Formats: sequence, structure tokens, C-alpha cells
Amino acid sequence: MLGDERVNESLLTRDGEDHRRLRRLVSKAFTPRMVEQLRPRIEAITNELLDATDDSGSMDLVDDFAFPLPIIVIAELLGIPSEDRDRFRTWSNTFVLPALTPELQEQARIHTDEFVAYLDDLFATRRADPREDLVSALVQAEEAGDRLSENELYSMAVLLIVAGHETTVSLITNSVLALLTHPEVLAEVQSDPVLIPAAVEELLRFDPPVERAIVRWAAADAELGGRSIARGELVIAVIGSANRDEERFPNADSLDLQRADVKHVGFGRGVHYCLGAPLARVEAEIALRTLFERLPTLRLAIAEDDLYWRPIPIFRSLASLPVAWD
Repeated sequence: MLGDERVNESLLTRDGEDHRRLRRLVSKAFTPRMVEQLRPRIEAITNELLDATDDSGSMDLVDDFAFPLPIIVIAELLGIPSEDRDRFRTWSNTFVLPALTPELQEQARIHTDEFVAYLDDLFATRRADPREDLVSALVQAEEAGDRLSENELYSMAVLLIVAGHETTVSLITNSVLALLTHPEVLAEVQSDPVLIPAAVEELLRFDPPVERAIVRWAAADAELGGRSIARGELVIAVIGSANRDEERFPNADSLDLQRADVKHVGFGRGVHYCLGAPLARVEAEIALRTLFERLPTLRLAIAEDDLYWRPIPIFRSLASLPVAWD
């Protein structure tokens, strides 16, 4: 996330009681029970997106399918007009791409100012006219007598919007790529759609959308894997590597839907376990099932070696995925 304090006081950067307080304010919206109630709407959006491309015989899976599906879902959940989704894509890119040059830093500042101004208007509208959406709930949030500060409100909106779609875009895209490049596994899924929930878990292990966790510092001296880590040392957990650990997962580089134990760390662990995991799972299940049911001859439209991965240090994210079908 950006260093700007206005948008950097979220669940990701808090621990202890601050983290628990912020998590309580939004956790009810992302329980498996609440997410299941969204299933019919997610299915409808998925079919609408495929209706728009069905006759063309080709599409960019990222632009035409994997990006709009989760951004529409999270926009509706939050109460954000879906017509603003392209603006959120621009802002989201700003939040996840490292600003390594003065030009990029200035662009990041401009986009952050635009985003905060947009949220100012949205928050003011919801204060005056609350609705049945998550932004209204956040604006009015009061848990044990404690409301969100302005910076916490901005930061929570950034986290929900960015994390609510960025990771799911990559989950869907990476999963489709993995299946298209493992035709024997794709054949299993197509012959028995009941396997899809298990397939999502194995795909989360095999090629997770979050490649590594954000930077942490050791809170106490520790030993891990025979190495001593001193209190205060920088620690980065590489999720993609952990999910391919041969000591944990036999034949870890194989995509295996029959794997007996697939307890991956694609959504993290512990108190920072991904709040949106139930929503991401349902979106991925519906996307994969519907996509391969409606487009059974789906295939890559370019060579796998020609695919371009976005230069983002945390996410494993394709810039595009051209596909075609008969």
C-alpha cells in the first residue's frame, strides 16, 4: 500500500486490539453465510459478462471477464456505482505498483488525491442518505463505542476495494491459465464439476494470487528452519514458495485435484487470515464452472511464453490473458 497516512491505516498495518477493532467492523459482511447470499447475483454477473463476448470467439480474459466480475461484486457490496469501476482500476494500480521514480511518485500523489476526493463525496452522500451497503455501515460504524477515524475510513475503503478485486482477478486468471496448460486436469473438472471447489483450493496452492506477504518485523527473537531471527529483523513470508514446499506437499510442482491434504497458505494464517477468503472462493468457483461450461473449447490464443506478468512485488498477476474458442 502507499505510504500516504490517509490510506495506510488498515487491517494490514495494525495488530493487537486496533486490528481486532477494525476487523470486527467489517467481518460480518464476509462470513460464508453472508457470501452465500450473494451467489445468485455473482452467477448473474458472470453470465452477463460471457453473454457480451460469447459470439466473438475470443477475448482478453483479464479485461473482459476476470477484472469486471469481482469489481462489480465489491462495488455493489460497498455501494459504489459500477460505472466507476475503470477509475478504480487506475487507482488500484497506483496502490499496488511501486513508485520507484519521481514521475511515478507524483502520479501516485495525484491518484491518491483523486481517490480521497472521490471517497469524501461518497462518504458525505452516505452520511446524508444511508443505504443498505457496506460504505454506509462503515460511515456509521460503532463497535463498543469506537468509531472509525477519517484515515481509518479511507484506509478501510482502499483495502476493501483493492483487496476485494485485485486478488480475485489474479485468482481467476491464474486458475484459468493453469487449467488450460494442464489439459488432463481441465478434463477432470469438465467431466465432473463437483470437483471445482477442490480445484480452487489446489489452484490457490499451485499458483496463488498473492506471491508474498507484506513486510513484517520480528516482534521477538525466534528460530525458524534452523536460522535465528533477531527481534526487529525484517521478515518477508513468500507464500508462493511455502505452497510449493516439497516437505509439506509431495510432488508440489504438480497440479493434482486428488491431493489428500491441500491446506495451503494462499489466504495467510492467524489473525491476519484473509477477511475476503469466502467471497474469493465463491467468485472463483462460479467463474470457473460457468466459463468452462459455456466455452468448453476455450484455449490460449498466444504462446504461454509470450504472456506478461505485471511487475508487482506482492501479487502474481497477468497483465492480460488472450483466449479463444470455437
